[in-house]
This record gives sequence, C-alpha cells and structure tokens, in this order.
Amino acid sequence: MTENPYGRPDKLVSARELFGVDTELMVPAFSERDDHVPEVDDAYRFDPEVTLAILSGFTRDRRVMVQGLHGTGKSTHIEQVAARLNWPCVRVNLDGHISRLDLVGRDAIVVRDGRQLTEFQEGIVPWALQRPVALIFDEYDAGRPDVMFVIQRILERDGRFTLLDQNRVIRPHPYFRLFATANTVGLGNLNGLYHGTQTLNHAQIDRWNIVATLDYLPREAEAQIVLARVPELADETGRARVDAMVALAELTRKGFAAGDVSTLMSPRTVITWAENCQIFRDPALAFRLTFLNKCDEAERPVVAEYFQRCFGRELGAVASPGALS
Repeated sequence: MTENPYGRPDKLVSARELFGVDTELMVPAFSERDDHVPEVDDAYRFDPEVTLAILSGFTRDRRVMVQGLHGTGKSTHIEQVAARLNWPCVRVNLDGHISRLDLVGRDAIVVRDGRQLTEFQEGIVPWALQRPVALIFDEYDAGRPDVMFVIQRILERDGRFTLLDQNRVIRPHPYFRLFATANTVGLGNLNGLYHGTQTLNHAQIDRWNIVATLDYLPREAEAQIVLARVPELADETGRARVDAMVALAELTRKGFAAGDVSTLMSPRTVITWAENCQIFRDPALAFRLTFLNKCDEAERPVVAEYFQRCFGRELGAVASPGALS
C-alpha cells in the first residue's frame, strides 16, 4: 500500500466544545493543516443532527449521505466539519462528464530519461483510499450507472478496491472516510426540480450506513448568515431588510411545498440578493434580477404578492437604481 503522506489523526477533540452538539463524542483530529484541508468559514451555522451524523462518519467510519434541497449547504456542512478537524477533504462532482476512468485511473504516456513510457495513473478513488482523506461525492444521484458501480465497491464493509489493470487490491487506509450529498436520495426527478438526477438501485442506497436530512435553517439563523456575508447591512435598516428577505424566502418554500410555485429561494439566493442590493441600491430591482426572472412567467404574480406582503410595496414600483457602486 502507498505510504500515507499525511500521517494519522494525532489528537481527540470534544464534539460538544468544537461544534456545540449535545454529545460526549470525542472525535479524532489533526494538529496541523495541509493544502487539502478546507478553509474555516466562521459564518457557517451547523445543524446539530446532521453534524452528529457527519461526526459519526469521521469517528466510526460510517458511510454518511446528506440529503436535502439545493442551497441548504450539504457539501459545505461536511467540508466545515473537516475544516475544524484539520482533516484533508476532496470533493468530486458526479456530473455527466465524470467517467469510470476518472475515478479508477488510466494509462498515460510519460517521458522519462528522454523515452516515452506508458504508466498507469491512479484516479481519485484509489488515490483517496490510501490516505486519511474525506472523499465527498457531490450530486450523488446524478452519477452515470457505470460510475455508480465503481463507487459501490468501496461501500462494502471492508471497502477493498481492485485495480484490474494492475492486478492489485487496495485496502483502505484506516482513516479514509466517505461521504455523499444528494437532492433526491436516488428516487429520481419526482417534482421536476432536479433534472439530470438518476433513479439509483436500492442495493446502492442500502450500503450507506447513515442518511441525514439537512433542511433550511430557522429564520433568525438564516438572517445571521446573510448579515455575516453582507456586513454592510448590519445596521438597523439593513437588519430589517434582511428579515424581510428571509421571510420572503420562507414564503417561496411554503409555496413550493403547497404546489403554488415551482421555484424556491435557497439561502444562497438570499445572500446573492443581499449582495445585489448593494450594487443596484433597490431591493425590488435586485429581487427581479436575482430571483424573479428565474421563475415561470405564470407564477410571477404569486411571487410578486410574496414581495408585497414582506416589503409593503408593489414589486412593479421599482425605484431608480441610482449610481452603481
């Protein structure tokens, strides 16, 4: 097995002290960071249940999938846990361009001592398996069938991975960890919101030890995140505006659940809207350019009503944006 360049976790940290979750769990962590450790985002807010699920993955080698609607911060949640543990972390987006060869590896021509040679270059899966790396498969339910069956091999209990081209069996590093994020938990595109997702076979889903659901944050917490991202709105007027923005986002989510609208505002969209307000100097114009123009034309009157209820003005009455900054 290839020697691990990172070493092993060299300390235990309290999940209660580091993440504020109600547990006595002690989690392995690294004292030093390296280039593969994500940057710490001090503005990120952790969901206690999902945090505990992710920590069980790091501590007990559970295969953890985080499911939820877009913009809830599924991948970021895993990355931010890894960032605070100084745990190397690599994300792979399973879009339609990711192939089996990208994951497993392929023969490549290299030049050594002036001669061209053919060498096998490992893909991301065998590379990560041999190291204490948290490997995250993003958009797990969008992966191609041939790709998914490659992943299925490392979901087994021992997780051994066979490189047929090399006649070699790779045993996972004791601190290799595997995570995934998904919008539909392999159920396919049921509501038309996530085109390109696949229906996964039950044997594939059954191999994940833990499936956690990440929902949108409470209104107060979401408003705090927006203010942390756009500190220019931290005065009294700005806070009132952000509260109205988050309230409008909640209305779109409730409308989506009731079938009134087919597009909802994620926290990412609210942050973008707040940032655009700083550019266009008018929340109505920024709202049009950030979210309304993405909506179905037949549903825009409903969304405009949401805006009126939260801001006390008609969406059509767009003030002059003034000078751009």
